Amino acid sequence: MTASPHDEHGIDPRRRSALKLAGGGLAVAFLWTAGLGPAVAQMNPRRQPADDAAAAADGHPTFAPNAFIRIDADGRIRLVMPTVEMGQAIYTGISMMLAEELGVGLDQITVEHSIPSDALYGQVLLGGGQITGGSTSTRGQWQSLREAGAVAREMLVAAAAAQWHVDAASCSVARATITHVPSGRTLGFAAVAEAAGKLPQPATVTLKDPKDFTVIGKPLRRVDSPDKVNGGTQFGIDVKVPGMKYAAVRTSPELAGTLGAVDETKARAVPGVIDVIRLADAVAVVGEHYWAAHRGLQELTIEWRHGVNEKLDTATLIAALQESSRKGPALVGRKPKGEAGAGGKAVEMTFVSPMLAHAPMEPLNATVHVTPGKCEIWTGTQVPTRAQKEAARICGIPLDAVTVNNQYLGGGFGRRLETDQVEQAVAFAKQVAYPLKVIWSREEDIRHDRVRPLYFDRISATLDGDGRPTSWKHRITSGTVLGRWAPGGMGKDGMDSDAIESAADLPYEMDNVLVEWVRHDMPPGLVVGWWRGVGPTHNLFIVESFIDQLAHTSGKDPLAYRRSLMKPGSRPLGVLDLAAGKIGWGGQPLPARVGRGIAVASPFGSHVCAIVEVEVTAQGQVHLRRAVVAVDVGIAINPSSVQAQVQGGLLFGLSAALFNGITLKDGMIEQSNFHDYRTLRINEVPNVEVYAVASGESPGGLGEVGTAIAAPALANAIFAATGVRLTELPVSRTSLAASADALKRVADAGTGKEGVA
Repeated sequence: MTASPHDEHGIDPRRRSALKLAGGGLAVAFLWTAGLGPAVAQMNPRRQPADDAAAAADGHPTFAPNAFIRIDADGRIRLVMPTVEMGQAIYTGISMMLAEELGVGLDQITVEHSIPSDALYGQVLLGGGQITGGSTSTRGQWQSLREAGAVAREMLVAAAAAQWHVDAASCSVARATITHVPSGRTLGFAAVAEAAGKLPQPATVTLKDPKDFTVIGKPLRRVDSPDKVNGGTQFGIDVKVPGMKYAAVRTSPELAGTLGAVDETKARAVPGVIDVIRLADAVAVVGEHYWAAHRGLQELTIEWRHGVNEKLDTATLIAALQESSRKGPALVGRKPKGEAGAGGKAVEMTFVSPMLAHAPMEPLNATVHVTPGKCEIWTGTQVPTRAQKEAARICGIPLDAVTVNNQYLGGGFGRRLETDQVEQAVAFAKQVAYPLKVIWSREEDIRHDRVRPLYFDRISATLDGDGRPTSWKHRITSGTVLGRWAPGGMGKDGMDSDAIESAADLPYEMDNVLVEWVRHDMPPGLVVGWWRGVGPTHNLFIVESFIDQLAHTSGKDPLAYRRSLMKPGSRPLGVLDLAAGKIGWGGQPLPARVGRGIAVASPFGSHVCAIVEVEVTAQGQVHLRRAVVAVDVGIAINPSSVQAQVQGGLLFGLSAALFNGITLKDGMIEQSNFHDYRTLRINEVPNVEVYAVASGESPGGLGEVGTAIAAPALANAIFAATGVRLTELPVSRTSLAASADALKRVADAGTGKEGVA
């Protein structure tokens, strides 16, 4: 399992013969050279024929018309996945898009991880990089992937028609079989694959009318489920390489701290320990197996040297954000279109949103083998080309001397958009001759996370006599993930689009809206990163909590108030009405200290409304009773995936809002494992109902939608139940414990219905 020899173009010379066997139809530009519309042309302008050839030659396919489809001589159909699978069912969605136009069933295909290649697998919505994130995989490739399948289908049909001497238009395709309709003659793909590979690419293709879909729109089983059930799926942490050793790691617990003296005497006495290796800020114990390495690590006596964060704590960070918010300068993300009317009732609130960790079930890991002039990596990453580039930099070798074997990801949530764990593993592996598997413990994973930013918000509005906002001002203060991770993606004025997403683009009809962002860079060592839903998860908590407060101030029902601010016939109004109808809003009275909360938004190109029902005990314990979510994601590729993603995303967001926040003390992250950074347990999970609006629109994003809408729906439900408006998360039981004022509010309300003030 060592790296294969590659030439200067990254192509294994042993595979070159496949190009010659398959004919001139293979070594063509990325997808096809003829114009097939803007979706294809924009997929990545930097594609290179050498990369195309490498992908086409993979596995010696008889037919490989583009980067995604291979048909072997024995008829096996392999689909290459441009993005990565981390539980979000994207392998199934991509397979369905390709299979629909190719004319095969999901049971007839196998899926494969792609090689690292921005040229072949770049995501147009993410700047052309081979990146899985931002709920972009489906919406960014909806057109191009179907076109890829259609091109392959038409080439195969053309080859069959030529063999029969008939018009290709008289042929149909189903389940990898081409049928000449008038005569009933049939040919399987394998019979015409070689001939199809010699044909030129079609100048244009016709995509199926949605009414003719046989795969897309069906609730199909996931293509990766069987191997996950029987244990056949290999995640990064499962990789085994001949001669491999294991490393347990400890990095400076103080952010930006460094490694001092290390007494390794006791560690080397542990049976199975092989070596102790060091970096500037970390130490690793190497063992024949992980348990030996882990035990050896516990026996180290380590001296850590303080850095700039020795006295840093959360209160200091919040105070600094508040000061930045007060002083500015601020960048404008949305300017008012109109003038505020004179007078009116002013409402103002401030919010603090905590840093959050990712805590994927599979902790970070990477297996690396560095040999003279080469480096081979086995890991699960959302950014394979970035991992490849960083390894090349650390090893001081050419990019094509680094092989990245991507694996299934045991959860990502944005954490594996970072390459720090790969970089550390490569730096350790450079010091040894054998393949080295570096595994972070759960404690390392959480204490050295690249956390969601800390936010401080000021938001205000002026209401007219009818309760409608005549002005709206929202100032967001935070660090920037985009500014570090992809500085080229920042606006010309320095604006971070993620920081204002779902704050500047409201679902409500208001003209006099001012949205500002103040950049506040975090101290060295405190690195902020993408967290499932990022900007919208924070902004929707602020916006929808504030809308709810405006409804309360105006004496209006939260549902009616939102409806009054929405454009008739709009898609956000559609999901609001659907969710309200399904939960029976405004129907039977609810018991004391039971409330329902609404949140509605349009994040990631989709539209969503969540209504959460909670009961809050007199001791402040929140019990989730029910959740109803309505989504409009356009065409639903797989309704089963829609259900699963919305349910999972909502529970992920509810867990964070109820329990979690990353806090600092003495420059160190205080949380370490699931006992103090916890998730909802099975007995705490409510019944979650998901309803999708039937739509013919192009697909929107899905993976982060449920997470983004969770916190505000929960907070508004808690307010309806207790009268306590949450302006900080996670939920504090102390603030929700029954007080005389809260109990009086419930008693005065009488009916216990939603939204009663």
